[in-house]
Amino acid sequence: IPAFIYKALKDEPYTVYQGHQRIFDYVEDTCRTFANIADDFKPGEVYNVGGKEEWGISIEELADIVLQAAGASPRLAVYKGEEGFTTKTKIVDFSKARRDLKHDPKIDIREGVRRYVAWARKIYGKL
Repeated sequence: IPAFIYKALKDEPYTVYQGHQRIFDYVEDTCRTFANIADDFKPGEVYNVGGKEEWGISIEELADIVLQAAGASPRLAVYKGEEGFTTKTKIVDFSKARRDLKHDPKIDIREGVRRYVAWARKIYGKL
């Protein structure tokens, strides 16, 4: 996401590999869950922490969200076939984190990207 946004704000093309799906989470949601570990952690347990399972989207959809949030031209996204040597679909079960750590993501990908674009414009200045 940072690479897509940076390139979109600089009006530079970037590669979007098709056929992949991910769940994204916003740092604020993740940090809130991590803060709950102090009170609710169970030693020896392993947790998946991320967005909501129903928030899974394709990388193509992500590229569209970034372009829209950045006000960038759709021509910047250069679509190619599947990227080799990577997992095509990364969708995991967060139920254990919800149960034990009160994991409750609130910020979906559209809002998260919008916030990140606003932050990037502030930090990098006019790109």
